[in-house]
Amino acid sequence: MNLNAEKLHPKPPRKIKHYFTVIILVVLLWRSAVLTDSSIGELISGLPNMLDLFKEMFPPNWGYFDNIIDAMLETIRMALVGTTFGAILAVPIALLCASNITQSRWLHYPVRMLLNLIRTIPDLLLASIFVAIFGLGALPGIFALTVFSLGLIAKLTYESLETIEKGPLEAMTSVGANKTQRIIFGVIPQVQAHFMSYVLYAFEINVRAAAVLGLVGAGGIGHYYEVTLGFLEYDKTCTIILFTLAVVLIIDYVSTKLREKLI
Repeated sequence: MNLNAEKLHPKPPRKIKHYFTVIILVVLLWRSAVLTDSSIGELISGLPNMLDLFKEMFPPNWGYFDNIIDAMLETIRMALVGTTFGAILAVPIALLCASNITQSRWLHYPVRMLLNLIRTIPDLLLASIFVAIFGLGALPGIFALTVFSLGLIAKLTYESLETIEKGPLEAMTSVGANKTQRIIFGVIPQVQAHFMSYVLYAFEINVRAAAVLGLVGAGGIGHYYEVTLGFLEYDKTCTIILFTLAVVLIIDYVSTKLREKLI
C-alpha cells in the first residue's frame, strides 16, 4: 500500500542540492570580484561619470553621417572577403579534423590542436600582428577575419561531419567508390546546408568584429571610433554606434531568414 502511494506521489527532489549550488556560485562570484579588484562601491561611484558620458553622446551628430558611409562599406567588404576566404580554407581543415572521415588519429588530432590554437588567438591580436607585417589598411583586417572565420567555421563543420549518416557512405564503399567520390556524393550533400548556415553566422560576427579592427589600424569604421574618442567628440561616436547597430541588425535579420530557409 505504501509502495503504491510512493509511486503515485513521488518524493520531491532534495533542496539541499540547490542550496549547495547557490553557495558555490556565490563563493565563486565573491572570489572572482576580490581577485579582479572590482566592487559594488566602485560601480556606484562611477555611475555619475557614466551618465555624464551619455549626456555628451546625445543628441548624435547626424551631420557626421556622410563622413562614415565609405568606411562602413569598407568594413562590410572586409567582412565579406574575410569570411569567404576563411570558409574556403575551412573545408579541407574540417575534413581532416572529422574522425569518421580521417581515420588516422595521428592526423586528425594534430589538426584539431592547430585549429584550437587558431581559435585561441583574439581577432584584435591577429589584426595587430598583420598590421605589423603588412602595414595599415584593410588588408590586415581581411587576413585577421580570414583566420578567425577559418577557426570558427572549421570547428562547427567538423562537428557536423561527425554526425552524418554512415549508411550512404557504406553503400558507396560496397559498390567500389573511392574516398573522393564518397566525400563529393556522400558527405557534402549531408552537411552543405549546415555549412552555409555557419558561413552566414561567421559573416554576422565578422561585421561586428571588423567594426573595431580599425582601432589597431586595420581599416574600416573602427578608425573613426579611434578618432572621435581621441578628440572627445562623443556625439560623433554615438552616430557611428547607431549606424553600426542599424547595419548589424539588417545583416542579422537577412542572415537569420536565409538560415531558416537552409535548415
